Amino acid sequence: MKELKEPKISIIVPVYNVEKYVEKCLKSLANQTMQDFEIIIVNDGSKDNSEEIIKNFKENHPNLQIKYLKKGNGGLASARNYGVKYATGKYISFIDSDDYVDSNLYKNLEKYMDEDIDLIKFKMQTVDETGKILEKLDGPVFEKCTGEDGFKRLFAKDNFIDPACIYLYRREFFIKNKFKYRLRYHEDFGLTSLIIVRANSFVSTNVFGYNYLQTEESLTRSRDANKDVARAKDMLKHYDNMLIQIDGYNIKKETKEMVKKYYTNSVILKVNTLIGEERKEYIKEIRNRKMYKNIKADNIKQFIKRNILKFDINLYLKLR
Repeated sequence: MKELKEPKISIIVPVYNVEKYVEKCLKSLANQTMQDFEIIIVNDGSKDNSEEIIKNFKENHPNLQIKYLKKGNGGLASARNYGVKYATGKYISFIDSDDYVDSNLYKNLEKYMDEDIDLIKFKMQTVDETGKILEKLDGPVFEKCTGEDGFKRLFAKDNFIDPACIYLYRREFFIKNKFKYRLRYHEDFGLTSLIIVRANSFVSTNVFGYNYLQTEESLTRSRDANKDVARAKDMLKHYDNMLIQIDGYNIKKETKEMVKKYYTNSVILKVNTLIGEERKEYIKEIRNRKMYKNIKADNIKQFIKRNILKFDINLYLKLR
């Protein structure tokens, strides 16, 4: 039996009921110009034709290192965590199974992997089902620095810090820190910032290559009122977990304050997705946590904003 060498990248692809898109996703991996990787496909309890498509892909690509795993449905966070257990690559990459990547993505990032950098950030663009680019999601580019310094730069100018799929994670760094995705919703929001500030080395590149698919179906799903409530509750749970985690991190006080402010701003913006009693209850939970204290008041303008947040969150949102 041929012994498989340790790959440079473990690409983890969680799959749940994406029969319409998963083949394109997997083919985009097979077409990579850098072939030093393994693909770990985690079928998270799909009930559609996804499994047959995956099996056909695996059979038709005997030259690729493919691990096909099956588990009961537990959500994206659970599927990613499950896949990490089987990863053997130097780096970990997460790809959502309804998205796809450009053929040169990993080749363009290879030089950073060769430097053993803990965390490598690249860029995504939104596309429609025809492949038309809708928006290129840009952000700061910087050379190798600490995770704390990198987070400071992203916090100041980047609106797309959270997506797990636009980073490569050095596996030893990821495993050593026991990073785990949590809950059903906003799993990226709950973990990405905590990963960044723990990194000893971090680089943000100008490499585009991740295609984030936008469909009418995905937009419709995002307007589900019941899920909006569940998402908001998970945001609060992620905030509470962050406070616990960050307390044990050996990082600067300034960094901890930035992380708390970042989470606070995201949690507060979630108010706009809620109506009626659910909105009132969510605002009550924010007040109970005294999140206004996370907004520094170094000048009169910030002092006013913090006090508005303390007494009237709805007004604070209107003034943003």
